[in-house]
Amino acid sequence: MARALVTGGAGYIGSHTCVVLLEAGWDVVVVDNLSNSSAVALDRVRELAGGSGSLTFHEGDILSASDLDGAFGAGPVDAVVHFAGLKAVGESVAEPLRYYENNIAGTVQLLKAMERAGVRDLVFSSSCTVYGEPEVVPVTEQSPIGAANPYGRTKLYIEEMLRDVAAASPGAWRIALLRYFNPVGAHPSGRIGEDPHGIPNNLMPFVMQVAVGRRDHVTVFGGDYPTPDGTGVRDYIHVVDLAEGHLAALESLDRFDGAVPVNLGTGVGYSVLDVIRAASEAVGHDVAYEIGPRRPGDAAAVWADPSNAESVLGWSASRTLADMCADHWRWQASNPEGYGSA
Repeated sequence: MARALVTGGAGYIGSHTCVVLLEAGWDVVVVDNLSNSSAVALDRVRELAGGSGSLTFHEGDILSASDLDGAFGAGPVDAVVHFAGLKAVGESVAEPLRYYENNIAGTVQLLKAMERAGVRDLVFSSSCTVYGEPEVVPVTEQSPIGAANPYGRTKLYIEEMLRDVAAASPGAWRIALLRYFNPVGAHPSGRIGEDPHGIPNNLMPFVMQVAVGRRDHVTVFGGDYPTPDGTGVRDYIHVVDLAEGHLAALESLDRFDGAVPVNLGTGVGYSVLDVIRAASEAVGHDVAYEIGPRRPGDAAAVWADPSNAESVLGWSASRTLADMCADHWRWQASNPEGYGSA
């Protein structure tokens, strides 16, 4: 049985990926410092997996060599899935050094720990932010890259670092650089989902917190973009589709040579108002919103060309925007204060 070490495995995407890995028969070792996640999520991951595989939790930080060595030392590890990192665009603009230290220096520590453990298979959580503000959509893996904020630059620089590491040891490293678009939704059980600390930075959790009564209204940043309804257009992907993409990447690494970028998206762009309308349908009442000014650095429209993922990983997204909203609402309605409700 294969074992994966998952950094940030108690977080939103990490917890859903752990369920998918366990159900597929993988054993999972999670390393997470719980700075933006909850150990309750891992209890629920075990519950959802229903005895498939085994999950071991090491509370620790990727900046700590001893924490990482302890996790690798618990038993043989076949591959690493690396989610751990700070991820708020606005916060990265205000605190760039914190982002560079945690995301980049943390990844350096992880790579050193992998080398000490003799593990060179890696699935990295990258982001469509590496494309910056694209002039042409949909974006392919060959589209120009150039991030527009410190968070995006950390992802871009880590990608470059991983290419350099792979190039330094030809044939040794097999790395998937998964550039995913806008993860939303939750496990259909409603047991695990997105639980951002403080004010949500992303649209769907904010919409759902308005729907459940935690916030008054959604502020839509910009109503004058050159899009069909004037609001920004993005590629929203169900978090379970995304988790299945990580499993597909792990199981395809034997065909990888070096560090290979792969877009994970649906190939469909939805506007902010499309999402609010779909969410209103799912929750059964209108979600209040107001149009506000644009945010600096926001692109008008970004969505993926996901065809490479189908050819390289044999994966494609299958869940609809209605599925995303219904599942996200089931999570939010059952857990109005997130994991704090427990």
